[in-house]
Amino acid sequence: MSEDSKKNLFKQAGILAIAGIISRIIGLLYNSPLAAIIGDEGNGYYSGAFQAYTIVLMISAFSIPSAISKIIAGKLALEEYRSAHRIFKCALIYVAIVGGIGSLALFMGADLFADDAGTALVLRFFAPTVFLFGFLGVLRGYFQAHRTMTPTSISQLLEQILNAVISVFGALWLTKLAGDETMIIAGEKASKKAVYGAIGSSLGTGSGVITALIFMCVVYFVKRDKIKSKIDSDKGREISNSDAIKLIVSIVTPFILSTCIYNLSGFLNFSIFSRVLRYVREMKITGAYGIKWYYGIFTRKAMVITNIPIAFSAAAASAMIPEISTAFAKGDKKDAAETVAGVMRVMMMISIPCGVGLFALARPVMMILFPQKDSLGIASFYLAFLAITVIFYSVSTVTNAVLQGTGKLKAPVVNAAIALVIQGVMLVLLLSFTDLIGEALCIVTIVYSLLMCILNNISMKKHIVVPIDIKKTYVLPAIAASVMGIVAYFLYAMLSALLGGIIAGEYWLNLMCAGVSILVAIFVYFAVLIKIGGAAREDILKFPKGRSLVKALEKIKLL
Repeated sequence: MSEDSKKNLFKQAGILAIAGIISRIIGLLYNSPLAAIIGDEGNGYYSGAFQAYTIVLMISAFSIPSAISKIIAGKLALEEYRSAHRIFKCALIYVAIVGGIGSLALFMGADLFADDAGTALVLRFFAPTVFLFGFLGVLRGYFQAHRTMTPTSISQLLEQILNAVISVFGALWLTKLAGDETMIIAGEKASKKAVYGAIGSSLGTGSGVITALIFMCVVYFVKRDKIKSKIDSDKGREISNSDAIKLIVSIVTPFILSTCIYNLSGFLNFSIFSRVLRYVREMKITGAYGIKWYYGIFTRKAMVITNIPIAFSAAAASAMIPEISTAFAKGDKKDAAETVAGVMRVMMMISIPCGVGLFALARPVMMILFPQKDSLGIASFYLAFLAITVIFYSVSTVTNAVLQGTGKLKAPVVNAAIALVIQGVMLVLLLSFTDLIGEALCIVTIVYSLLMCILNNISMKKHIVVPIDIKKTYVLPAIAASVMGIVAYFLYAMLSALLGGIIAGEYWLNLMCAGVSILVAIFVYFAVLIKIGGAAREDILKFPKGRSLVKALEKIKLL
């Protein structure tokens, strides 16, 4: 790969990463007032429905962007523009059929997916989104194959903004409508406010997808003439509709299996958690310290925060798939390996300090975002527990993309299936024979992410030799992050003690102390990393807004 291509890869990954991180931040910002509106129990109903919705979405539409990106990128590398566009059109037909079936299955079979009537009711409001998401996925994959991540990035931001606005206002309106009454759904008692609030939040998901789809359609029509000129310039043989559909099915199916099994973890955990606690330990479903209460804290508070840094890895993986597919189509394994090594190093320079930072400042971070006192202690403990998964998931996400990009599509499926079985057995045992509740979910999430990390690396090494510098990729960032974590923890404690009698209000005191500690922690991390030889100017330039970061570091004499 040329230097220009490498710069473009990191630029496109950076664009997608920035959009992904901003989207996650928006998600955090709206989740905070949403949690206050619908409560932890409402979060539990929403999370349970969302896990089931995600599985159906994975099967019908979610894998489409990566799969279509891989297929079309391979055709574009060979300048087969007519065939690439034929595949694009056939992909639209494919998602219309599969997405329609998925939506109907989710709506009609909600009671089978959910463990209680309240969750099933919320799930039915998610059903139409499955159909719409397929078309959005095809359009995103089409532009990603052309190595432009800007349309996808903007659509993600629009999707999340509308999701946030409609979720909050929808939940606010419906909870007021519900009042404090108890409702009976299919013979089961449920908090009307919690269920209606979860429904309001689900409406936001669909609104966001519709907005993003409209934007991507506009982008396509704006670029239609340019696309047509490339198609007209191609005088080669065009792939037939039947061959295009066969190609799509052959590539999409492993992607679906991989992504579905990879993400089945959440749904499996929800199913086991709810049923074992309900039928074996006979815990109550609703109310404080009920099943929905614990599950809502775990998924919509702790997990939501850990997903922010993982967004960068997901973005880099999406941007990397077309590059690796192109390199393999041309038979250049060395180029592909160097691309992977570069991406992995940048990922570790970001994910390792993020994981350490969340562990060191778990309670301050949780208090800023979700200050509800009745669950603050538990939520903070879960977050500190899950911090290590940021690193494991970042590695496994990138290695998953490498295996998909190199055409080894079965390996991630097998690896995810193995990890899933082990995780499921562990969760049943922990919930059945110990007093652990949410802690059991944390333990199996760590085990699952670690297993995926190890198994994917083993599979990757069988097919591509990646020249990873262990010292610079893992060891030096870990040393710098450890120093950063210690400084952040004690600085926060010292500032809290000094300013406790000056700043009125626990929330504002925490916000001030945490904000200063985080800023100092970032400075300390880069200072230590640069001084011990873990990062040079060319490494930092690969970060999102790397040029601005380099200038800032030069001003303070670190570079």
